[in-house]
Amino acid sequence: MTITSQPTSQTVGVLALQGDFREHCEMLRALGHNAVEIRKREQLADLDALIIPGGESTTIARLIIGNGFLEPLREFCASGRPVWGTCAGAILLARYVDQLDRPGIETMNIRVQRNAFGRQVNSFEADLDIAGLEGPPFHAIFIRAPRIEAVLPPARAIARLDDGTIVAAREENLLATSFHPEITGDPRLHQYFLGIGKGAGEARSAARTGGSAHG
Repeated sequence: MTITSQPTSQTVGVLALQGDFREHCEMLRALGHNAVEIRKREQLADLDALIIPGGESTTIARLIIGNGFLEPLREFCASGRPVWGTCAGAILLARYVDQLDRPGIETMNIRVQRNAFGRQVNSFEADLDIAGLEGPPFHAIFIRAPRIEAVLPPARAIARLDDGTIVAAREENLLATSFHPEITGDPRLHQYFLGIGKGAGEARSAARTGGSAHG
């Protein structure tokens, strides 16, 4: 699939403490955006949006706490800028999680079950109809994926498996997916995510360059 850039380049951070952050960065750069690997909390200040990638949720949670990221990440989520958690990232965004031995970011009103579909050998793929995404179904890849067991207002489900299992949800500026969209080659979900805060992102980008958000 040909990847085309969005009209306005944004600065998007990908938390790079552990997990598959490089794949997200590659997708974002192919779309024409400035992708930044985030390893210090001070880097959050200049971002238009942030992705919490897949990986090992307990390891990422430990590194978030150990590197002083917990409160800055919670504040970032509350700022209205788009935040997207994929797989382990969705676990960390959830307010309610089973068997996570330390606090996550806990800002999204969803309940998540870790490793709900089994071990890595039980990985699978599925075509999903995702609310707000145009075109054919999105081919999703699930690797040691969590299940979104409940979506509580104001969060809402935006994608389900054929059996009704929720695998993607949105709450205002927050997005959570159980699967790994960064390894599919399909840029539509990254484009959708960045569109969540498009107006605010353009304003921040313009401020950095000394221009107008409207050109």
